[in-house]
Amino acid sequence: MNRLKGKKIGVLMGGLSPEREVSLTTGRAVVDALLRKDLDCIPIDVTRNVARQVVESGISLAFVALHGTFGEDGTIQGILEYARIPYTGSGVLGSAIAYDKVISKEIFKVNGIPTADYVVYYKKNPSGTRKPDLPVVVKPSNQGSSIGVTIVREEKDWAGALELAFTYSDEVLVEKFIEGKLLAIGMKGEEPMPIVNIRPKSGFYDYEAKYTKGKTDYFCPADLTDKEVSRCHETAVEVFRVLKGRGVPRVDVILGTDGVPYVLEMNTIPGMTATSLLPMAARQMGMEFDDLVIEILNSARLDYEA
Repeated sequence: MNRLKGKKIGVLMGGLSPEREVSLTTGRAVVDALLRKDLDCIPIDVTRNVARQVVESGISLAFVALHGTFGEDGTIQGILEYARIPYTGSGVLGSAIAYDKVISKEIFKVNGIPTADYVVYYKKNPSGTRKPDLPVVVKPSNQGSSIGVTIVREEKDWAGALELAFTYSDEVLVEKFIEGKLLAIGMKGEEPMPIVNIRPKSGFYDYEAKYTKGKTDYFCPADLTDKEVSRCHETAVEVFRVLKGRGVPRVDVILGTDGVPYVLEMNTIPGMTATSLLPMAARQMGMEFDDLVIEILNSARLDYEA
């Protein structure tokens, strides 16, 4: 806390992505927490003039509460690097590779990290890739909050799922559907947090299930064996390292019926809403929301200190 006193903290929120409303909710919650901690902070609703906004605001530290494109993909991180303003979350490269689901999958594969089998479809040549066996999960390569994602179980839903995903991305990731437990593993640096088991009542953890109270049941700590917890934690640490994680990200996995944690992604800027997973895990550790915000803020830095 002492290092934060006297600093003007900007909470960057909103932005230009389809996740704007979720980002605003996260940002407002963060601002309220900082005010309760008696810290000097201002909300910045990010526009296309963000470089000017950041410089003219006079902030000396940035809490990045931007979700989706321009917020998690290395773009805002690059602007903050040029402005010499330390920021929360992963750096430029770490943000870019974690945000791109195809690149992340390739990195997992090279490093022997378990992940579902997949193929990639390209908008310029959508029929040029072999069609996988159903069921599959079809998703844009660079969106969050399950935007544009479809679970395809029947042939009649295939074309519509591809079309939807292509509205958000020129590359579409098609993964083999893995039956198992959906788990979220927050990371405090390289220290894994208690695991959250996510059970959407609809069977699909889509946008509505994520952000509507009562649509999903959460269990933290997850009902897992010691061996399962250990394996999930070890996998999350590996993901954090190979994707150049920083701060307090979240690793999402499916624990298959074979006991293997298949990695979905690492979210470098997890949500901080009323239904968000990271605050649940922190609370299980005895860390209340306001203290979690300070923990994240204390991890703020630049990639290049020169």
